[in-house]
Amino acid sequence: MNFALILFVLLVITAVLWVFDHFYARKRRPQGSPAPWWVEYGASFFPVIVIVFGLRSFVVEPFKIPSGSMIPTLLVGDFILVNKYTYGIRLPVINKKAMALNDPQRGDVMVFRYPADPSMDYIKRVVGLPGDKVEYLNKRLRINGEEVAIEESGNYLHPDRLYYSPQYTEKLGEIEHSVLIEREAPAFVPQVMNYPFRENCTYTSGGVSCTVPAGHYFVMGDNRDASSDSRVWGFVPDENIVGKAFFVWFNFNDLKRIGRFH
Repeated sequence: MNFALILFVLLVITAVLWVFDHFYARKRRPQGSPAPWWVEYGASFFPVIVIVFGLRSFVVEPFKIPSGSMIPTLLVGDFILVNKYTYGIRLPVINKKAMALNDPQRGDVMVFRYPADPSMDYIKRVVGLPGDKVEYLNKRLRINGEEVAIEESGNYLHPDRLYYSPQYTEKLGEIEHSVLIEREAPAFVPQVMNYPFRENCTYTSGGVSCTVPAGHYFVMGDNRDASSDSRVWGFVPDENIVGKAFFVWFNFNDLKRIGRFH
């Protein structure tokens, strides 16, 4: 469901009703007679929809985490806020960048429209920037030939399934975060899709090596062996970017999650 489009349609309808009532209908009604209900309600909702549409389009937008691909950073059921302007001002509905501000950086948790189906929103961590050579071979990440250091940080207990996964601390750019890497899971990438710039990647039994094309980003989930990401469906084009996730504002199953983000 394209909620931005629905809001835009409601905005247009209520704006028309407000203009119609303010400049035409009100002047022709008998003194003291009430406005028709459809005019009254439509016109009264107009300022509310303007505020909601403006905030959601240019400031922050709420999202709910639907899968476990970003565990342990984000859990299923987390409600998060996404900064809509940090990567530039984009026109709502058409998502066209109108003003460039900052570019995504390695380590950012980014929301974007899924390249294979732009009607869906995905969330992953930015690993590779335009021009980077990203290698994920035998469960080790290298960027431009340099291995990204990781340190063991105990085991992570999955609360819903009651089993443990090896947990590591990884640092991408200036951002330190936790990742899960299953030692027993195979290293090769299964069910690779035929995506744009597929020729930039080489797949082996040990994993994948890619050169990120201009205007695109390579993203991965923190739950490395349970994430469908750039290793499977390719690069995220700049025009698909929605914003930067920065805050957990609610979780019905765990109120201690409120305010957390690593």
